Amino acid sequence: MFELYLITGATGNLGGEVARRLLDMGARVRALVFPSDSAEDSLPDEVEVCHGDVVDTRSMESFFDGDLKNACLIHCAGLITIATLKPKNLWRINVEGTENVLSMCADRGVGRVIYVSSVHAIPEGRRGDTVSECYDFSPKKVRGHYAKSKAAATAIALKAAESGLNLSVVHPSGILCPSDRGKGNISATVLSYCKGKLPMAVRGGYDFVDLRDVAEGVIACSERGRRGECYILSGQYATLKDILEHIRKAICGKPIVYLPLWIAKTVSPFYEWVSKMGKKTLFLTPYSAYTLGSNAKFSRAKAALELGYAPRAIASTLNDMLASMPVIKKALPKKRRVRRA
Repeated sequence: MFELYLITGATGNLGGEVARRLLDMGARVRALVFPSDSAEDSLPDEVEVCHGDVVDTRSMESFFDGDLKNACLIHCAGLITIATLKPKNLWRINVEGTENVLSMCADRGVGRVIYVSSVHAIPEGRRGDTVSECYDFSPKKVRGHYAKSKAAATAIALKAAESGLNLSVVHPSGILCPSDRGKGNISATVLSYCKGKLPMAVRGGYDFVDLRDVAEGVIACSERGRRGECYILSGQYATLKDILEHIRKAICGKPIVYLPLWIAKTVSPFYEWVSKMGKKTLFLTPYSAYTLGSNAKFSRAKAALELGYAPRAIASTLNDMLASMPVIKKALPKKRRVRRA
């Protein structure tokens, strides 16, 4: 265990889970929090909060204060998007922000660094091929604004490792958050169904992993990961039908009609436009429709062997989601009783 853990993005789902688990282990945790971040109150009182912005190196001075030779920085901060139009701050936060953080790590002598990338940064190859760790990252090799930004940032991280920074990279797959109050795409889909507002869904699927397992993998990587190495933290492939049918059986819900993926790809531009006009959460966009049909056969063998990584079954995550999310329990009709599916 390190004397101090520095966490960027600690008010997000993953960063917050990592912080809480480290505190439970008795670690000292310092978090970089954007000055106007309303989620700051969600952090445990034991976390040392430093206000700053990854795109402004001067604002991070207090975050990097002190002797950091026996400190580990976990860079979780990032902007996620499935939108067709690229958010204006996406590249600044995900790429330039990562470069700023890693530069300061090198200058201040931070002993250990974990960069949280994404499986989306890895070229998917042909459908059916097993996707394993790679070390040649380029925005040109992946599709989607988010994936391109993470590929560029991962290339920067590996270059920093080559220059001497004790850095490892983790690539989580699609993270399922059992208690994120319906903010994630899958959680929001489940919530809509529980409210009776999802009579139909599309086919297709992806690899999903429990937030708690990713947090454990990140911490394990900080302790046992090798410098300059990448580790895929994937879970289990599941279709939207697999997920929603599990939920339906658990709450004795109404049947759902599942539409072919080609229909989703056809209507996705219109659906995205309607959602943006109505300022609603984006569920279906051309990129998300593409992702549901992309190659998601990820190998976690390396993480299992070197980090002891062992994610739980997706059914367990879904059961915990139903049991722990207040917004879902509130949405369920009183006559429906959740049972273990």
